[in-house]
Amino acid sequence: MTWWHALVLGVVQGLTEFFPISSSGHLELVPWFFGWKDLESESVSTAFDAALHLGTLLAVVIAVREDLSRLIVAGVRHPFRSAAERLAAPDGRLAWLYLLTAVPAALVGVFFEDVIAERLGGPVAVAISLAGFAAVLWWADRRTGNRRADQLSARDAWLIGSAQVLSLNPGTSRSGITISAMRALGYGRADAVRMSFVIGVPLIAGAGIWKVAGLVVDGVPDGLMTAMLIGVAAATVTGWLAITGLQRLATRNNFDIFIVYRVLLAIAVIALVASGVRS
Repeated sequence: MTWWHALVLGVVQGLTEFFPISSSGHLELVPWFFGWKDLESESVSTAFDAALHLGTLLAVVIAVREDLSRLIVAGVRHPFRSAAERLAAPDGRLAWLYLLTAVPAALVGVFFEDVIAERLGGPVAVAISLAGFAAVLWWADRRTGNRRADQLSARDAWLIGSAQVLSLNPGTSRSGITISAMRALGYGRADAVRMSFVIGVPLIAGAGIWKVAGLVVDGVPDGLMTAMLIGVAAATVTGWLAITGLQRLATRNNFDIFIVYRVLLAIAVIALVASGVRS
């Protein structure tokens, strides 16, 4: 893999992991569009994917480090507190509920990883998912509601977690389906965005650990270490920028810019396939 392919894919991963436009879909479409063959080898794909997940994990941990440290401390203390103390300090309850949201997608990902890799994806399928879940985001973001993060319930956590299962399909977008679920449940736009970052930490970390474990077993393919480091750096920087930008946008605007982008990209992909320019 060339250094600039690694740089482009790292930038793509960082931006699309947190913008509601699907990182897995874009990481499939970009090499397809340019005719790159870098990720056709399973060992290279696995190793580089682990690097990109590490980059986005670093980005989100840096961006929400204060929330994370508070939730981790409160979550550890929560089981040992009295009922009165738990009511007075809801962060412990929230920490465990955030972990609960990761369970459905984690279980489906672990047990059906091969099925997902073999059956899902492809440019046309990604394009359909981009457009279809753009409509879901458009509908959900028009729902009224100003619920706050501290109002998260076990039912909401389970529903949000179930929605995140759909993000295993390339083209859905983990952040997009998470925000859609929370907006549909009546959470305010800014709270939904902030929660989507924190909720994403266990899933991003879990996916990264899972892929790194495979990397430890198989080893880093020859000549890929430099590309992996470039990918980590690019995904970290652009991921942090995406998180910062999306939080600012959520305080004063809707998600229409991402919805329009998803639909236009879907149309472009289908047009390229239909015209025979790309197959």
